[in-house]
Amino acid sequence: MLDCTGAVGVDGAWMVDLMERSADSSGARRVHSHVENFDGTISPPGFAAVVLLDESHISAHCYSDRGWLAIDAFTCGNTDPARIIEMIEAELEKNYPDMIINRRKRSERFLTEPTNGGVRGFVDRHFNHFNAGALRDCAHSLDEFLCSGGRLMVTLAGALSTAEIGKSLAPMIRSGKVHAITCTGANLEEDIFNLVAQPHYHRIPDWRNLSKQDEEKLHKDGFNRVTDTCIPEGEAIRHIEGKILDQWKNNIAFPHEHLMAILDDLEHAIPSENSWLLAAKEMNIPIYVPGWEDSTLGNIFASHCISGMVDKNSVKSGIDYMMHLADWYTNAEHPIGFLQLGGGIAGDFPICVVPMLRQDMNLDVPLWGWFAQVSESSTSYGGYSGAPPSEKITWGKLAIDTPMHIIESDATIVAPILFSYITDC
Repeated sequence: MLDCTGAVGVDGAWMVDLMERSADSSGARRVHSHVENFDGTISPPGFAAVVLLDESHISAHCYSDRGWLAIDAFTCGNTDPARIIEMIEAELEKNYPDMIINRRKRSERFLTEPTNGGVRGFVDRHFNHFNAGALRDCAHSLDEFLCSGGRLMVTLAGALSTAEIGKSLAPMIRSGKVHAITCTGANLEEDIFNLVAQPHYHRIPDWRNLSKQDEEKLHKDGFNRVTDTCIPEGEAIRHIEGKILDQWKNNIAFPHEHLMAILDDLEHAIPSENSWLLAAKEMNIPIYVPGWEDSTLGNIFASHCISGMVDKNSVKSGIDYMMHLADWYTNAEHPIGFLQLGGGIAGDFPICVVPMLRQDMNLDVPLWGWFAQVSESSTSYGGYSGAPPSEKITWGKLAIDTPMHIIESDATIVAPILFSYITDC
């Protein structure tokens, strides 16, 4: 929703044309348009305009002589209403420079629970102190940042995909609230392993008490353990190797693009709604996978390069990723936030694009507009993954007034709560 003043003289026919073009650019399907102009004899001068969508509607109501203009875009399905509103807003600001936006708000619809209940209600009621309070503060701040037009990059480290982060991350992506992903090679591939082989996984609740002999037996039985979860070698890893080998042989692409190319050929063992990589492909958001070589598929690829079966140049490098990221960041029209889940290269690689652009290329690009990190690493000045966000100010990544949040907790607990809070489900 947008509530504006100062938009004096807006023409109804011009407005409905803008609404139609905005709908088309978002991918929504128009089914009817109408504008009703008022000459002031019965009601004040102005108009009411509507574009009826397959997904719902876009409407605009205006008191032209007073410059009052109220716009809303309501969509369901996979169309993001923010894309519609942003194009309308940009055109209005260009044509009516004196216009002021007094309120910009995003409201979720088709809720399955009362807005004062569900995850939001639970968090707002009970998460008041310590790390719980830090999580609630972070959720409020991120919700405000996204509702004001901000974009979000999420970075995935650790074994979040094996922890089935896709169940909560995929809805975030599909709702248009995640705009880029940076992840380790393990998180990239393990989302796909889980997609095709989840029924063959073996969970070990008492994993802390496994003996070395227990570990050896798991290995002999064809399992690779990740904390409490064992990934089946044959049904997951070797299955995907057989699917992707021809892709590696015949194409040059980024690591994630090679995997996306075979997605349609895979039989899903779990609902597709639970795969964050499928969601990223559907929403066409960029993915960055630095250090992909440090992954199971990266090792397999290297083995095929050594044997001469594939050309090492068929997979693009981390430098190619950085160049792509630099182009994406430079062309962004909105502030970009940074949500870091875990530490390591998944977070360190993308955040450095800003000082590279500003200090090494002398480009006038904004700093990251919002930042939060979720990690069990204790804050320690000089500690690699435990460095507080304020340290990033000295590296030209964050500004003094950038919202900064630290949640010192397990990302497998925090992320699903945070994502569910933002999507309100």
